[in-house]
Amino acid sequence: MTAVAVHYMVEGDKDGELVVLSGSLGSDLRMWDPQVRALTGAGYRVLRYDHRGHGQSPAPAGPYTLADLSADVSELLDRVGARQAHFVGLSLGGMVGMWLAERAGHRLRSLTLCCTSANLGPANGWAERAATVRAHGAQAVSTGVVERWFTPQWRAASPQQVGYYEAMVAATSAEGYAACCEAIQTMDICSELPSISAPTLVIAGADDPATPPEHGRHIATAIPAARLEIVAPAAHLANIESPRELNQLILAHLSDL
Repeated sequence: MTAVAVHYMVEGDKDGELVVLSGSLGSDLRMWDPQVRALTGAGYRVLRYDHRGHGQSPAPAGPYTLADLSADVSELLDRVGARQAHFVGLSLGGMVGMWLAERAGHRLRSLTLCCTSANLGPANGWAERAATVRAHGAQAVSTGVVERWFTPQWRAASPQQVGYYEAMVAATSAEGYAACCEAIQTMDICSELPSISAPTLVIAGADDPATPPEHGRHIATAIPAARLEIVAPAAHLANIESPRELNQLILAHLSDL
């Protein structure tokens, strides 16, 4: 397991508590634009990054594992001189957060898990998607991915935004996207959820077809003292479709600490 020096941005008060934002499969750090102003305005220092194989981060040959993706976060925290951070992860980012909380919990002050799952099968579906992207590029799945990211109503009202996010997915390295599919395919985090001690908030999108609310409910039930909130209207990228509600939930969770 060798960490990759991933691309990142740091914004906000240099003396503020650090909040790490970890995104979805097929996204880059721009997906967190709706959260940055809210968090920095509340005095937090915000670190957002591109997963390996995404955005401007390197794309080593796969397959990847959650251990690999989590090692990248630990290396990044070391690089910016942070012993601990609040961690906010959506989808794949949430899976990385759960892995870290189970195996490197001393690095996390709190955990916020958005629109994610601890068991997102079937495995053969992820293998097939990885094969499709390796053969035809991430543009082969970009339309279908964005259809799951947002509700039909939001897509109809925001055609330019739909194009923006489809281009984001399509620009993802084929190897990086496929290898991250394999990290989801092989992840093993369910059994250790009860070991997580970081204060945890779980947020689900009411209309999420990719990780429906029952996935969030399972996580919140398994992690001691975790709390579940369901945001509506919102599909998979609830942080973009319902940013005000999501920002309020995140800030309340952080301030409760």
